Amino acid sequence: MSLVVRTLSEQIFTLIRERIIAGRIAPDASIRQDALAAELGVSKIPLREALVRLEQESLLVSHPNRGYFVRPLSAEEAEEVYALRLKLEPDSVGEASRLATPQDKAAAKRALDALDEAMVSNRDMVGGLNRDFHMSLVRPLGRPLTIQMLERLNIISERYVRKHLEPAGREGRAHKEHLAMLKLWSQGKGNVVAAMMHDHIASTLEDLRREFKL
Repeated sequence: MSLVVRTLSEQIFTLIRERIIAGRIAPDASIRQDALAAELGVSKIPLREALVRLEQESLLVSHPNRGYFVRPLSAEEAEEVYALRLKLEPDSVGEASRLATPQDKAAAKRALDALDEAMVSNRDMVGGLNRDFHMSLVRPLGRPLTIQMLERLNIISERYVRKHLEPAGREGRAHKEHLAMLKLWSQGKGNVVAAMMHDHIASTLEDLRREFKL
């Protein structure tokens, strides 16, 4: 029975997470647990488990006697998350490029292909697939703690990636940068790809800074 509950909780978590990242549940919106449980045809136990996990993933915030609310995007959070990524991700990607196997390179290529397809056919998936691509460049590093920390930062970044890509023209730039990084990474050019990843993350942060000032 507990296995079924955890499986259901995972399904609910994924569904709500996708709605939040896609912007179908607005920032600061209240999560109406009774209505959501009725919509999904589930009890409140797996729903609450999913909401707790979503809070742990920094997508929701809970207030005593008020319930759960979608955590708003903020310039302060963007600064913190992207500053940490800048410290960790470029060097990790550079080192991972020298360790990547043919299987790792094929997986990274598949991740980028999936991201490119979503840019055209399913924009709701872009944030998660962008994370998958970035993490595919890190995983050959083989350092569980570093990988876990970077995955956490990339998860928080997903909604900011969506915000960053809203203005016209940025999707094309992102695609070109991803393609160039994958090529260099697959060639094991660690120093060059690390520098390019640093510029890629930094330029995204600069774009976000401008958007938050609008």
